Amino acid sequence: MPLFFSDPEVTAALDAPRTVAAMRDALRAAHDGRLVAPPRAVAALGGGRMVLTAGHLVGEWYGFRSYDTFGHPCGDQVVVLHDGRTGAVRAIAVGEELGSRRTGGLGGVAVDTLARPDAATLGVIGSGHQAWTQVWAAAAVRPLREVTVHSRSVARREGFAARVRAELGVPARAVASARAAVTDRDVVVLATTSTVPVLAAGDLAPGTHVNAVGFKQVDRHEFGTDLLDRADVLVTDSSAQAGAYDPPMLAALAPYAGRLRDLGAVLAGAVPGRTSADQVSVFCSTGLAGTEVFLLDHLVRVAVPAGPADPRRSRVAAGT
Repeated sequence: MPLFFSDPEVTAALDAPRTVAAMRDALRAAHDGRLVAPPRAVAALGGGRMVLTAGHLVGEWYGFRSYDTFGHPCGDQVVVLHDGRTGAVRAIAVGEELGSRRTGGLGGVAVDTLARPDAATLGVIGSGHQAWTQVWAAAAVRPLREVTVHSRSVARREGFAARVRAELGVPARAVASARAAVTDRDVVVLATTSTVPVLAAGDLAPGTHVNAVGFKQVDRHEFGTDLLDRADVLVTDSSAQAGAYDPPMLAALAPYAGRLRDLGAVLAGAVPGRTSADQVSVFCSTGLAGTEVFLLDHLVRVAVPAGPADPRRSRVAAGT
């Protein structure tokens, strides 16, 4: 019988270090060709869309994630994991936590790979769940000294700062403008639903690393081409998905497409990442397909006690 996970089980089992480590493994697997991850598929249904992302870890498993854009208050995502040898469904996850932690974990890998080793301050624009998991993951890879947060709602940004202090143990304060949130920050997170730029690239200090999580297409984008022009290092987690956006993704157009590097290739040492302390690096998150299933497989291995016949599961459950 398939295992079933809802948000409370996901939250209890997947902490930030474990999630970031799993996403690092997924990016390396995609670069090596072991994780087959085609761009997302979209079905227009009238009034909304169903979106499907799928992945196949060769020789081990395959599966998919589906979600909709109908705007329902309880529009849960579904992630399904199949055994690659038998085709049987091994696990199903329902809710938003697995997908949000996956995206946060990818952002954590980007910070760990591209931000300066001494990065200790973080500014975030946005105060929703995606903004939270980005900060949650960043705190797992850098010893953050302070977080500043701005969003349109005073109550939400104050609540976000309070949560950072309470759950991450990091000093945090809400600020009244986007400029105040990002000025003199080592790491900046953009995680908004804005369709127009919320950041002026001129407000960034030399050496800043930026994670951009929200809209980034030509018709709607939370940052402008000034950020891409400012970037010395421009990276994404899936070049294939970046090129498949419709309408196109800003960073996939000339003159930026030729500069866009793959995060998995940076991890593998196939292309350079940051090479000096004063470079500005930008990570354009697309959400590499198959990574939700990769994380669900990892969750199964963590949550289910290993038997003597499954030493691989024993190693993963032990965190090795």
